Amino acid sequence: MARPRALISGASIAGPALAFWLHRYGWDTMIVERAETLRTGGQNVDVRGAGREVARRMGIESDIRTATTGEVGTRFVGRDGRTTAEFPAGTSDSGGATAELEILRGDLAALLVDRTADTTEYRFGDRITALTDDAAAPGTGTGSGTGTGTGQVTASFEHAPDEAFDLVVAADGLRSTTRRLVFGDEPDIRPLGLETSWATIPRTASDDDWWRWYSAPGGRSLTLRPDPHGTIRAALSVVTSREPQSPDDTRRSPDEQRARLRQVFAGAGWEVDRVLDAFDQADDLYFESIAQVRAPRWSSGRVALVGDAAYCASPVSGMGTSLSLAGAYVLAGEIAAHVDHRDAFRGYERIMRPYVDRAQQLPPGTPRLANPVSRPGVAAFGLALRLASLPVVKAVGGRLFTPPAEAIDLPDYAHLEQ
Repeated sequence: MARPRALISGASIAGPALAFWLHRYGWDTMIVERAETLRTGGQNVDVRGAGREVARRMGIESDIRTATTGEVGTRFVGRDGRTTAEFPAGTSDSGGATAELEILRGDLAALLVDRTADTTEYRFGDRITALTDDAAAPGTGTGSGTGTGTGQVTASFEHAPDEAFDLVVAADGLRSTTRRLVFGDEPDIRPLGLETSWATIPRTASDDDWWRWYSAPGGRSLTLRPDPHGTIRAALSVVTSREPQSPDDTRRSPDEQRARLRQVFAGAGWEVDRVLDAFDQADDLYFESIAQVRAPRWSSGRVALVGDAAYCASPVSGMGTSLSLAGAYVLAGEIAAHVDHRDAFRGYERIMRPYVDRAQQLPPGTPRLANPVSRPGVAAFGLALRLASLPVVKAVGGRLFTPPAEAIDLPDYAHLEQ
């Protein structure tokens, strides 16, 4: 009997993690990724709480630990570079602004792709251009081992012939093009009023293994974070309007963005000039308007959403990786546990929706609280951090930086593995 087959769009974290689990349950999987090669760039991500538990069940926790960034904690600094407050890395599954397990997004993606390379067909340099959901036999052909029935989704590709699949899953990020094919503008993409630019820059003698955070008036901030490759991951952020942006507002070329950053960050102080100079030479400059995805539903017919495509909580939440890993695990498990894909998708949403809702509830004032616009605001922010870092209130400060990464009871699907 033919094995059921799933098409997954996106080869970052949620996509390969989903393929890993579906293979465990007897599925064949294909991942299509529009980039020509695996995107190995990116900044630090946290593996916390439920995400860390999923990593344990996948058998990759030790691999993540080996590839850790070595970040020892978070230091907030002033214009002169002196530390105003510091918070050491967490020592539990979930605690601290810096998680105990920190890894670069690209390193985690490479690890997951390597773990699935022998069991998943990867198609780079292509994308889905159309999806036709055949509902001739609804509710069949999606069990963990049956593959019966004729109800399938036909996918059209930019560079390959059409193919039929039992299920299709969009895991291609915040601005998922696959999601748009099925859901249109239905998901609510909510800008948080912050634009961030990231790049890898050379490490200098002045750098250390702390995540250093500098806030300047004008809603501007610079962060410098260590990586395990002898370089530094830098980010420049600026407060913007919370109003929805048109695609043209952020569809700038790298050179246009560099010019914008020089204008916005002129005279900001500390290491900003060094970073602007390094950004001029960086070949991995990336920028986006920080936002959340609030989707009223995560499935339609035989097509489902997972990870940022379904419920991006934004980088400022500290929950993106945990949601991606946990969501992939639960979605695959529910697919394995039900013959009818509609029951599987309902179960996935029932289990994950409360967790997602908690993750998307950012602290009041986020992200403007950490990116004050006025000089008095910068001073007040620094004072609040100094108070939170005092030993007598350290526990309160720790909770301030600890996202709700454990706010879910993960089901056990081990009995369904084949």
